[in-house]
Amino acid sequence: MRKNIYGFLFGMWLLMLLGGGIVVTILGPIEISGFGDANWLIASIIKAVIAIILVIIWILVLSKLKNWIFQKEIQS
Repeated sequence: MRKNIYGFLFGMWLLMLLGGGIVVTILGPIEISGFGDANWLIASIIKAVIAIILVIIWILVLSKLKNWIFQKEIQS
């Protein structure tokens, strides 16, 4: 059981680090032009939507991982 919990925690930290890396390296430099004074607003909205989508994906992945660990534990 301990091994499975450590695997879940490792997966959780891996996803957090991966998500942080994606946000900093890919989303950070995004700039939009051609909308006048609203360039920063549109770029911020795009970054926020992508970040929220990533959070939802991470939650779904962790939920699947948790369910897999508990199913494996119940079967053994």
